[in-house]
Amino acid sequence: MSEERSIARHPVPDARNPWVIDTQDLGRRPGASREVVRTIRAETAVGFPDVIEIPVGASYRLRLLLESVVEGVLVSGSVTAPTTAQCSRCLDAIDDEVSVEVTELFAYPDSTTEATTEEDEVSHLVDDLVDMEPLVRDAIVLALPQVPLCRPDCPGLCPDCGLKWVDLEPDHGHEKIDPRWAALVERFSASDSNGSAPEDSK
Repeated sequence: MSEERSIARHPVPDARNPWVIDTQDLGRRPGASREVVRTIRAETAVGFPDVIEIPVGASYRLRLLLESVVEGVLVSGSVTAPTTAQCSRCLDAIDDEVSVEVTELFAYPDSTTEATTEEDEVSHLVDDLVDMEPLVRDAIVLALPQVPLCRPDCPGLCPDCGLKWVDLEPDHGHEKIDPRWAALVERFSASDSNGSAPEDSK
């Protein structure tokens, strides 16, 4: 497969995009490497809306190592970003962060890996550029908890009054009345409020 055909098949990443890294300085010299440290502003939210996500304006912190290998450029390192969420039990707001490790081979256009691997099973190096955004986005989404908790033992909310259990007394409870007795209880409650007892039925 020629380099020209590969570039035509894979759109050239925008070098001005902060997620795109130029690897030309590695010069296809196996063993050559360099570190990349970047902070990138989130232009779109990533995650599960109304559950947990990295909000617009948050900063991704990338610390990566680029290594030239025979088949392409191996990128490895860590990505960290702040998250906003809502506790699935007590509904409190949660401010936290997520950190993921990434390792990906970006194959050269004329490499054996490029020629023998399915299109969606390998990342591609185009014009010596690698686009980290899809890789990071997928890794972040997989790492986010779908049931976020403010703490592992969060007791949640009282199902009757909706207040948080952590704010209630230990003996907090709600008397439950059998519906069959509800009318009788209501009658006695009304009588007590009037200061008299109900008359016996004759």
